[in-house]
Amino acid sequence: MRAVTCTKGEFQVEELPALTPGPGQVLINVLRCGICGSDLHARRHCDELADLAAATGYDHFMRSDQSVVMGHEFVGEVVDYGPKTRRRWTSGTPVVALPVIRNGRQPQLTGLSAAASGGYAEQVLVQESMAFAVPNGLPADHAALTEPMAVAWHAIRKARVDKRRPAFVIGCGPIGLAVIAMLKAAGVRTVIASDLSPRRRELATRCGADIVVDPVTDSPWTASPKKSRISGATDVLNLGFDAMERLRGLPGLPWWYLFRAAHTFNQGPSGPAIFECVGVPGIIDQILAGAPPMSRVIVVGVCMQPDTFRPALAINKEIELRFAFGYDPGEFRDTLHMLADGKVDPAPLITGTVGLDGVDAAYTALASPEHHAKILIDPRSSVATV
Repeated sequence: MRAVTCTKGEFQVEELPALTPGPGQVLINVLRCGICGSDLHARRHCDELADLAAATGYDHFMRSDQSVVMGHEFVGEVVDYGPKTRRRWTSGTPVVALPVIRNGRQPQLTGLSAAASGGYAEQVLVQESMAFAVPNGLPADHAALTEPMAVAWHAIRKARVDKRRPAFVIGCGPIGLAVIAMLKAAGVRTVIASDLSPRRRELATRCGADIVVDPVTDSPWTASPKKSRISGATDVLNLGFDAMERLRGLPGLPWWYLFRAAHTFNQGPSGPAIFECVGVPGIIDQILAGAPPMSRVIVVGVCMQPDTFRPALAINKEIELRFAFGYDPGEFRDTLHMLADGKVDPAPLITGTVGLDGVDAAYTALASPEHHAKILIDPRSSVATV
């Protein structure tokens, strides 16, 4: 098969031996494969990523001296089955899959490990138990975005968003745009997005953001049309005074039971959900400084450098800080069906398509935020520029 290999940060189109599905695996012909932001990092900094992965218990992340076929956002057609499979789908059925396979008891990250060839190729292996047929004739371009959209859906579920409260998205790169689209699919009434790039602000609007700001000239925290009752410590204290004056004005009321019930059912005052989708040092601290009290901050952007923030800011405001990574099989399946049912439109994210010979040019183009968000690879295409 033809595939794009990466060795020491350099891409090369090669003819590689055909893949053979192992136990529980399915061989598919790749229709489309997206280029992920983590792929951009892995190309140049895979050794750092591998050390980080090893610290979390995964020892097979790609290394710079290895020859690796990257790509983990893909859709393809069923070709063949390995042993110990149920042969769920007929040949030619389009499927998407979680980008992970298992050899024996050893999981491998597809497209990010030398032991699991990825989607920058004519074919890729998937685990049958982790694959899903594409429903409703969903186009391949859109089906290929199941994986990054599932990342966004997982972050939103982790945030436990309140549809009535505004949600803030800081950073409108591909993952920020996906978060915006999924927030609107989830029914959030007001989504406020912030990014330095005019092009990304334009795409944020197309993805459904209700308010888009340039942080150089405007603050996202003051952009909401519905002003929060709680914007600082003074508001929190006054809320307590007002509540106690009313409650203790009712003779014989066991008011403390109301406080206990509010805690039990999580009905106390709360701030908005804020999604950090930038992933550079300093952003978390900026968000903690500007966010309203009692906000919930979900860190989705992957910062690869050491970072610092002032814990006292989060403590004094009682801000929750959560970190989101990946998704579970149920979220992946639900995302696929949200796309297929038309509940979310990923089209604004797709800004270009190339063949295998255009992968290097696509990476160069993606280095600038002013032109592209998500470039897809079509292994059968001859397009070599974007």
